[in-house]
Amino acid sequence: MFLFVIAIIFGFALLVWSADKFVEGAAATAKHLGMPTLLIGVLIVGFGTSAPEMVVSAIAAMDGNPGLALGNALGSNIVNISLILGLTAMIVPISVNSKIIKKEMPLLILIVLLSGYFFIDSELTFTEGLILLFCFIALIMWSIFSAMKNRGDALENEFEEELKTHAMSLKAGLLWLLVGLVLLILSSRILVWGAVGVAHEFGVSDLIIGLTIVALGTSLPELAASIVATKKGEHDIALGNVMGSNMFNILAVIGIAITINPMESIDPAVLLRDWMVMLGLTLLLLVMIYGFNGKKGRINRVEGTILFLCYIAYNTYLGMNILG
Repeated sequence: MFLFVIAIIFGFALLVWSADKFVEGAAATAKHLGMPTLLIGVLIVGFGTSAPEMVVSAIAAMDGNPGLALGNALGSNIVNISLILGLTAMIVPISVNSKIIKKEMPLLILIVLLSGYFFIDSELTFTEGLILLFCFIALIMWSIFSAMKNRGDALENEFEEELKTHAMSLKAGLLWLLVGLVLLILSSRILVWGAVGVAHEFGVSDLIIGLTIVALGTSLPELAASIVATKKGEHDIALGNVMGSNMFNILAVIGIAITINPMESIDPAVLLRDWMVMLGLTLLLLVMIYGFNGKKGRINRVEGTILFLCYIAYNTYLGMNILG
């Protein structure tokens, strides 16, 4: 038991560090190769912050633990909105200036609804995995088109400042890209081993472990990035990281996992509990971002507190189910 706990702690620490270096290396490499700044932000950074979930879920699926992979994806989306945006807004209110982010919000809701449709029959098939991956490719293509069309967007200026802050040579960028990727895989393997071990020791399902411990751990890069970005005034980066990660989690993380290991039987609670919470939080975020009734798009401290309390309530409910 002690070794499993140590593996989780060490795996999380290495995962967060390697994900950060992977993103920095990828962004620097793309910049040297002439990729537009906004495209680097939307694709490279968005892809990189979801890399922990992707690798962890792929390894979990290969090891025969698709429930952990599914829990990781859904749990990470819940953590991203409720804990990360909630905690960030409590520290510094988040203003929404980017047109791209407002365009992405309806798309995120459609993706969430698509995943719910797949959960209705309590199974996830290989074909559904391919559909999610096809949608993921389509999302990438749309992101490229949107980034090229919206030059001068507020999000581009924020990413430009970030790239200047983390400037490095092409050689260093390639090195950190490779090192970060290798350590991502290694740390994910350690984390999955520890998480599955703890689940078996306590008799808890892989799904619950994925929804709680693993989801929180793999979302730590987004938490750190969002708080730092918002404190620096880069509010759209903080919000863009979360929204991009949530779309990637559903399409790529779940898509990869069930393509590797389809799930013939899914706990009904996934749809009635976890997916419903994810949908509710996504709709709540929509209201905050668009700022209806003449209110400017902004997540203030009160709204941040509401999101944070949603995270506490959800995890308390999961804990009561475990104990009960």
